[in-house]
Amino acid sequence: MKKYNASVLRQSAKRWLIVFAFVMLISFTLLVYRLVDLQVVRHDQLRGWASTNIVRTNVLEARRGNILDRRGNLLATSLFVKTVCADPSIIGSYQPQIAHAIAPLLEMNEAVLREKLTPKLFENDQGQMRTNRYVVLRRKVPRKRWEMIRAALEGMDLGENENGVSRRKKQFLRRVRKAVFADEAEDQLRVYQSKRLASHVMGFVSGSDHKGRAGIEAVLDSKLTGTAGWRVTEADAKNRELVWARRQYVAPRNGLNVMLTLDSVVQHIVEEELEKAVAKHKPAGITVIVVQPKTGAILALANRPDFDPNRPGEFHAAHRRNRAVTDTMEPGSTFKIVTVAAAIQDRVVTLNSIFDCERGSFFYGGRRLRDHHPYGSLSVEKIITKSSNIGIAKIGIRVGAARLHHYLLEFGFGQRTRVSLPGEVRGTVHPLKKWNKLSITRVPMGHEVAVTPMQMVMMLSAVANGGKLMQPMLLDSLRDESGRVVVKYHPKAIRQVISPDTARKVTVALKTVVGEGGTARRAKLQYYSVAGKTGTAQKAGLGGYIDGKFYSSFIGFFPADKPALCIFVGLDEPTGDYYGGLTAAPIFKAIAERTASYLVIKPDLVEQGSLVSRREGR
Repeated sequence: MKKYNASVLRQSAKRWLIVFAFVMLISFTLLVYRLVDLQVVRHDQLRGWASTNIVRTNVLEARRGNILDRRGNLLATSLFVKTVCADPSIIGSYQPQIAHAIAPLLEMNEAVLREKLTPKLFENDQGQMRTNRYVVLRRKVPRKRWEMIRAALEGMDLGENENGVSRRKKQFLRRVRKAVFADEAEDQLRVYQSKRLASHVMGFVSGSDHKGRAGIEAVLDSKLTGTAGWRVTEADAKNRELVWARRQYVAPRNGLNVMLTLDSVVQHIVEEELEKAVAKHKPAGITVIVVQPKTGAILALANRPDFDPNRPGEFHAAHRRNRAVTDTMEPGSTFKIVTVAAAIQDRVVTLNSIFDCERGSFFYGGRRLRDHHPYGSLSVEKIITKSSNIGIAKIGIRVGAARLHHYLLEFGFGQRTRVSLPGEVRGTVHPLKKWNKLSITRVPMGHEVAVTPMQMVMMLSAVANGGKLMQPMLLDSLRDESGRVVVKYHPKAIRQVISPDTARKVTVALKTVVGEGGTARRAKLQYYSVAGKTGTAQKAGLGGYIDGKFYSSFIGFFPADKPALCIFVGLDEPTGDYYGGLTAAPIFKAIAERTASYLVIKPDLVEQGSLVSRREGR
């Protein structure tokens, strides 16, 4: 019996050994299969999953470049900003304390903030009840402000004696303080230091992608934007960066800084005078442009109405329109400059040539042309002085339609000036074949054409510059962060329209406009000679000219014989007085006097020593 039992036990043990060996074999086979599957078959897939969990790729935003004036004064800059968020599920019942601590720093109403911090239940797509764990409290919060918020959260009173609570409670309260956090990804905030100053030149950026949408911001968007960088690294279980495990780091290349030809002080002067003009004349709009004739550099450009580029969405689209390049008007009598320049250049008249102005009434082509005063015989110079429509029409007839049309195009009308601003229009100069029998008498006095303020100021700048037409210049240079010049812009001459001698003779005539008997006596300066011309054009509508609506302007340069500045002033539909000599000319004078003093332009009407003594004796 014992012998039998021992034999059975040995056989049973052998069977169990075989079973065990078989199980082990299967197990090792499965293990090997699993290892092959993980290490060979699914290696790339699993490696990608693992990288997703531990590898972080952070995009490093490039800072948008600054915009500066010609003297290096900051006009626009960008700040890195945070998006401040909260997890209401952690905050629980502590939202009153948190709202009270940080509402002033977030510039939010405390009650509104408390509502945002209150936990709310909702049902997800699977029908499960969830609470809101991510709420955006405020976007575009500057870094310094975020640091202040963090300090306020750390120091706020939660209404409990934290020294006497359990360790677990302390950890919970620590989590409550960190329930308000900032997103890791940073945004940028565009800041225009002087608010509305030169808003139509600056333009603005969109709030969503920080891209330029108008003005210089749009024209040079690619240069201002820069190039983003990135950092590839690994993180631990607590999502903390392992600096030693960084795999790749490419620093961002910040955008270039743009230096303009604008002078912020001149711009301030212009805009202050525009505000006074708006209050006095209540026009639908005003435009002023200040240019250096020799280079075409724009020192100031302003329109009213305007807008604040820090918050462009709060203003009507019409306020954001840059009237200096997007709006056209019939120029009226300021256009007589072109007609006289053409006639003198083609030698069909001299300044002393006499024309009969028909005592204020002239029939041509079956229509009557009138003057505002009944003049008899006037010289070409006096026709400019008195701004005679009949006189300038007869000069135009002598020049001829073909040659007059030629000079319109030569002075840049009907073409874009190519100033570095978006939205510029060509204006209107009808082809010669579309001129009617009256056109030769109407175009010379600024009818049947449509021009922009920019075209007008560059036309007179050409006269001031010895007949050479320049391209308007708004960009001085592009510079990197260290101030090194990357791109330098230079003055660009377009063409020689009239000879220097013709330009000098036209200047002689224009100087009489601000003298006795001229139409712009209110533009006369005490210490500087001025050459200029007034314009008062009745506005055209679909059915003809509109009663009571005028575009009044004055355009001039000084000192007349050695021009430093050319200034255009245009008022759209002024109320009350509407003649250019009564509305635009005084604005020109105010801007010219203040700007000349700031730029220390040498007087040409008195000796400098005499001027100093007069000032000291005031």
